[in-house]
Amino acid sequence: MTSMTPDLSRRAFSLPSDRLTPGRRGFMGLALAGAAAPLLPSLAQAGAMKPLAIVMNSGEASVAVIDMTTRQVLNTVPTLREPSHWALSPDRSKLYIADAGGNALFIMDPVTGAGLGHMVMADPYQIGYTPDERYFVVNALRLDFVDVYDGSSLKLVKRFKVGGMPSHLDFSPDSRWSFNSMQEPGTLVSIDLTTMSVRWKSHVGSTPAGVMWYKGHVYCCVMGENYVAEVDPVSGQVLRKIPTGGIGPHNIFLTPDRQTIYVSNRVGGSLAALDPATMAIRRVYPFHAAGPDDIAVAPDGKLWIALRFHEKVAVLDPASGDYETIDVGRSPHGIFLNTMMDRPGLVTAEKL
Repeated sequence: MTSMTPDLSRRAFSLPSDRLTPGRRGFMGLALAGAAAPLLPSLAQAGAMKPLAIVMNSGEASVAVIDMTTRQVLNTVPTLREPSHWALSPDRSKLYIADAGGNALFIMDPVTGAGLGHMVMADPYQIGYTPDERYFVVNALRLDFVDVYDGSSLKLVKRFKVGGMPSHLDFSPDSRWSFNSMQEPGTLVSIDLTTMSVRWKSHVGSTPAGVMWYKGHVYCCVMGENYVAEVDPVSGQVLRKIPTGGIGPHNIFLTPDRQTIYVSNRVGGSLAALDPATMAIRRVYPFHAAGPDDIAVAPDGKLWIALRFHEKVAVLDPASGDYETIDVGRSPHGIFLNTMMDRPGLVTAEKL
């Protein structure tokens, strides 16, 4: 393993008092409620686009922009307080970064990594668009509610008080239902987004976190009990408890080729590779109490992994198990690779 020390040059976002204010470079035509911008060209077609990894440092109120080729940090961009997760706008022109403690949604250019400003939003922790792009859903971990926004205007449609510490979320492929984990009561909650009503609340175990829909079932990481709960999306019944080979399973991801499901065992410090057909453990990668959290898959098949407890990002070769590390800020959390924009369909943090 090698550790690469970055150049921590900084370029600040503007920090406006108004709802939406441009950053140093301006919004460059950014319109939250206007007509959709044309889709960006693919990275393969646009050779000038630099492959970038954008890492949210929750403990440092910053975002690190990394050159994926050289493994060097090009820029470290300040946020307000606690950047955590991300969502790519449907037209792929804006990367939204949730800053829960700062009550803000920061906006970056996903191609260049430049800051485009921020808008006020109540406690955005985990965020995501429904597959049909109609709604933008926010889990407010600190304030204990789930907000549903209009996907085009980002205006609040409805607020749900459905449990304590809403954590992660995912949706049914038809966009009818959301599934939101609640850490304090240990429940997974399903909301009907067509009727704007709660469908069910299911006790899945202590401190649930990552949520993923896969082949007609919902999978929820249960950090306090060291398994992934497989849940019937219609009834909310827990069908089975799947071991993950480690302590504190926090998040769950499906690779783009749909051949592997990865679970980050954040507390124990490991990453488990599961067989999607059986959910059996294929391999466990140790990360020595580094707190692996969110991951992303690069075009070369390597995994970029945020190591929450070591202030680093790991780049793992899943075939050999070898990895190198890149120094970033404190408590790196969410991670976005702009190479994801070459993939068709909706790009989300859970659907790698």
